[in-house]
Amino acid sequence: MRRIRNAAGRARPKQITVRVTIPMLGEVTGLWEPVEAERKAAWELYAELATRVSTVELGPGEGFLREALTSFYSLFATTRDILRRYGPDVAPRRGPDHITFGALAVTVLNQALRPLLAAWHPRLAAYEALRPSDVDPVAYERGWEHAQELREEISRVRGVLVELAKALAEVAGSADLLRPATHAYPPPRSGDGVR
Repeated sequence: MRRIRNAAGRARPKQITVRVTIPMLGEVTGLWEPVEAERKAAWELYAELATRVSTVELGPGEGFLREALTSFYSLFATTRDILRRYGPDVAPRRGPDHITFGALAVTVLNQALRPLLAAWHPRLAAYEALRPSDVDPVAYERGWEHAQELREEISRVRGVLVELAKALAEVAGSADLLRPATHAYPPPRSGDGVR
C-alpha cells in the first residue's frame, strides 16, 4: 500500500481496499483511491461517528434505545451536509471495482441505517405512545417485549458503522478514536512499555 503524508507528517494511504459487511446486502468491497476532498470528508464523518452513541456497544441494560435510533437518524443529515459541501469531488467516477466516499456513505445510509429505522422507529414510537404518564420512560422502554430484538439489530448496524469508521480513519490518516483512551496511546511496541 502506497502512502502519502499529511501536514502533521502522518502517513495516509494513497489507496485502500474497503470491506464493509452490511446485513441483508452482503459485503461492499472495492479499491478506494481518495482525492483530497474525500480525505477531508472522511475525517468529518469519522469525527461524527467516533463521538456518537451509535458506535458504542450497548451492554445489557445500558443505554436508551430511543437515543440510539435518534443518533442513527441524525447521521442522515450529517452525511447529506458533508456530501453537499464537498460536492461531486467526493464521488468521482471510477471503475466498477472502485469505491468513493460518496458511494460508501450513501450505501451505508440506505442499506444499513434506513432499513433499521424504517422497521423500528414506528414500532418503538407506537409503544412509547402507550406509556402511562406516571411510568419512567427508561423503565418502560426496558419492559418492551421487543427491546432485546431491537438491541440486537442496533448491534448489527453498529458493527457496520464501526467498519465504516475504520475505513474513514485510514483514509483520513487518523489514529483510532473508537478505542478507549485508557489504553496506551500510541500502543507500545513489544517490550517498550507506555511512553
